[in-house]
Amino acid sequence: MNDDARLIEETLAGNSAAFGQLVQRYQDRLYNTLVHVIGSPEDALDVVQDAFVQAFVKLESFRGRSAFYTWLYRIAFNVAATQRRRRRPVLSVDHAREEGGDEPVDPDQGPLDHLEQEERCRQVREALKVLSDEHREVLVLREIDGCCYETIAEILDLPVGTVRSRLHRARLQLRDELKEVLMGEK
Repeated sequence: MNDDARLIEETLAGNSAAFGQLVQRYQDRLYNTLVHVIGSPEDALDVVQDAFVQAFVKLESFRGRSAFYTWLYRIAFNVAATQRRRRRPVLSVDHAREEGGDEPVDPDQGPLDHLEQEERCRQVREALKVLSDEHREVLVLREIDGCCYETIAEILDLPVGTVRSRLHRARLQLRDELKEVLMGEK
């Protein structure tokens, strides 16, 4: 029995501290992914909280056919989709940088190089804003969170072929947007 399964059993037996350990284990990873997908740090925090509440309430329905974090991500993405239907968010990936989401600054890098790197990051953030929600979700889960195709398919409740197709289209669209941005055509 893996550690998640043990903590789930303990939670179902009435030990709420065991669920607290699951929260500690997955909240940062889930939050960082959702900030990229949703765009707002505050909204991402709300979704994470709602997802953990729903996971706690529905824990008896967890069958263990997938990893706990996959099940949790699916709940979170459903909460995020409901939130998106209520209002259209503005994408912001700046918060991930504040949380250490960017690569560290190279100490050998001069100020001009650092400014150029900052500008490239800004351009990527602008290009990400153009992607549809479904393309951005798949791209973030694969490229930022490092999920495999099968896990993304489970989280988003899609066939693996659809995940591959959306990811391919998202990469093409992002590449096209970056070409336009970097060439100054926009």
